[in-house]
Amino acid sequence: MDKLDEAIRFATDAHKGQKRKMTGIPSILHSLEAATIVSNLTSDEDVICAAVLHDVVEDTKWEIGDIEARFGARVAGLVGAETENKRFGLPPSATWRIRKEESLAHLKRVPDINVKYLWLGDKLSNMRAIYVEYMKDGDEIWKNFNERDKAKQQWYYESVVEVLRSDLKDSPIFWEYERLVNTVFKKGETK
Repeated sequence: MDKLDEAIRFATDAHKGQKRKMTGIPSILHSLEAATIVSNLTSDEDVICAAVLHDVVEDTKWEIGDIEARFGARVAGLVGAETENKRFGLPPSATWRIRKEESLAHLKRVPDINVKYLWLGDKLSNMRAIYVEYMKDGDEIWKNFNERDKAKQQWYYESVVEVLRSDLKDSPIFWEYERLVNTVFKKGETK
C-alpha cells in the first residue's frame, strides 16, 4: 500500500500543527481514525487514501489539483465529494448552514457508495469525539463549534443519518453512528 503510506505522510505534513476544536488533539488523528473506520467498510486503497486526505483541501493550503497530481483523479474525486466550500473570507459561523445544506444535497445525489463510506468515516469520528466531550461537559461543548446552537447541530447530524440509512443501514458502523447521534441528542438508543 505505497499510495496509502504516501497519503499518510502527505496528510500528516499538511495538517502539521493543526488541532481539533474540542479536544486539542492533532488533526491528523481524526483523519487516521476516519480512514480506519473506512477500512472496516472497504479494502479499496483509493477510498482509504481519500479518507486520510479528506480534510486536506478544506483545512490546509493544498487544493484538489494537488491531490489529483499526487494521488490520481479517483482519489481527488472522492476527496472533492467530501469537501465543503468554506467560503474563505467570510466568518465560518455565518456560512455554516449553507455549507451543510450544500453538502447534504450533494450526498443525497451521489450514487457512489464509496463517497458514503467517506462520509460515515468522517462523521462517526466526529461523533465519537463529540460523545466523549458531551459525557464530560454536557451542552457546554457546543460553544466550541462554529454553530453553537445544539438544535442546528442535531438537524445536521440527524440529516446525515437519514441520507446514509438507505445504503448503510445493515452496517454495524452505521449503527454506531446512529446510536451516538441519538445519545448525544437525547433520542435514546437504537440497534
